[in-house]
Amino acid sequence: MSERVLTPRNRGFLFLDAHPTGCARVVADMWDACPGPVAAPEGDGPVALVIGSSAGYGLAAVVAGLKRAGIRGVMVSFEKAPTERRTATAGWYRTAATADLARAAGRDLVFLNGDAFSDDLKDQVADIVERRFGGRVDHLVYSVAAPRRTDPDTGATYASVLKPVGAAHRTKTLVFDDQGSGEVREVETAPAEGDDVEQTVAVMGGADWERWVDRLAVRGLLAEGFSTAALSYIGSPLTSAIYRRGTIGAAKAHLEATARALDERLGKEVRGRAVTSVNGAAVTQSSTAIPGIALYTGLLRGVLGAAMVPPVDQLAALWDQLTGAAPLTVDDEGRVRLDSWELSDEVQAAVAARWEAATTGTVADLADLDWFRAEVRRLYGFSVPGVDYAAAVRTDVAWPSASAVS
Repeated sequence: MSERVLTPRNRGFLFLDAHPTGCARVVADMWDACPGPVAAPEGDGPVALVIGSSAGYGLAAVVAGLKRAGIRGVMVSFEKAPTERRTATAGWYRTAATADLARAAGRDLVFLNGDAFSDDLKDQVADIVERRFGGRVDHLVYSVAAPRRTDPDTGATYASVLKPVGAAHRTKTLVFDDQGSGEVREVETAPAEGDDVEQTVAVMGGADWERWVDRLAVRGLLAEGFSTAALSYIGSPLTSAIYRRGTIGAAKAHLEATARALDERLGKEVRGRAVTSVNGAAVTQSSTAIPGIALYTGLLRGVLGAAMVPPVDQLAALWDQLTGAAPLTVDDEGRVRLDSWELSDEVQAAVAARWEAATTGTVADLADLDWFRAEVRRLYGFSVPGVDYAAAVRTDVAWPSASAVS
C-alpha cells in the first residue's frame, strides 16, 4: 500500500498530482448538490452510455444520471493509473468514487478505461451491453475532449489546435503568480494554417460520436426511442474569436450538423432523437487551456456569484429531457439550451463592462479570483473543504472492477 502526504505542485493550471480523498469528496459533494428524481425510476432504470465520464460535464452526466434518472450501464474514460512516483490522474480517483456511489445507490455501472476513439473499445462496450444489460441502450451522452484522435479506418492520427481562423487574435487572459495573485495579460494567438481546421474537426467534431451510434446500430443495440446528446458550448462574444469562430468552433459546427443528420436518421429507424446540449460556463481541465476563458469565467462568477448554475444541475435538467420527465426542447438549430442563465443580455453586458475594466490592478475587485483558484485546485482534489491535507493518503486506489454487480 502506498501512502503519502500530498501537497499541490503545479505549472499554471496544470497540477502534477491529484489527491484521492479530495477527488472523492468532490464527487460526494456533487451527489449531495444534485436534485433528486422527479419520480422514482421504474424497474432497473434506463441503460445509458456516457463517453468521457471522468471529468467536467461528463462526470456531471454520470452523477446526475445516477441520482436523477437511476441509470445503469457503461461509463468510458481514459485515465492514468498511479505509479511509484506519481499519483493517478484526478479522473481515476473520481471514477473510483463514482463507482462507490453507484453501488450505494444500487445501480449497476461498469467503468472502462481506454481509448474511446477505438473500435475495439466500442465493441467491448457493445459486448457488455449484450451480456449484462439486456442487449439495448436507451441513452448515450457523448462528452469527449481530447488533443488527438486516430481514425480506425485509415490509421491517420489527427491533432486538434486552439487557434482563431483568418487572422491572429489578441485577447486578455488570466494567470496566477507563485503566490496565487491574479495577473491580467494580453496574449496573441497565431491563426490557423494548413489543415489545422480539418484536423481539429476530425478530433472534436461529430465523427466519433456518429461512429458510436453506428456501432450500436449494427449490433442491434439501439432501444426503441433511443436518445443521444453530445455536450457542447457556445459561450460569450468576448471569447468567440478564439472559441466559437476559431478551430474549435468549426468542430462544434460539425458536431451540430452531425446531430441534425443523426436526429433524422434515428427518428426513422427507432423513433429516436439526437441533439447537442449547449451547456454553460464552468471551470474544467479543458476550459482552462483556452486563452481568455479563465478571465471570462472569473468575471462571470463576479457578476453572478452563487447564481451560476453548476454542471450537475444542468445535467439533471438534460436527463429530464432525455428520459421524458420533461419535454425535449430545442432551438432552431436542434440544440438543447442549458446556457440561458449565462448568455442573457443583462449578464453579458455586465461581464463585458468588467472585461474592459480588467487589469492586474483591478481584476481582484471585478472577478471572483478566490472562487476560480479554488475551482482549479478542486479539479485535482485540493482545496476541498473537510479534507485533512496534512494526513497521509493511500494513492494506489484500484480501478472499479467490471465484475462487481450491485
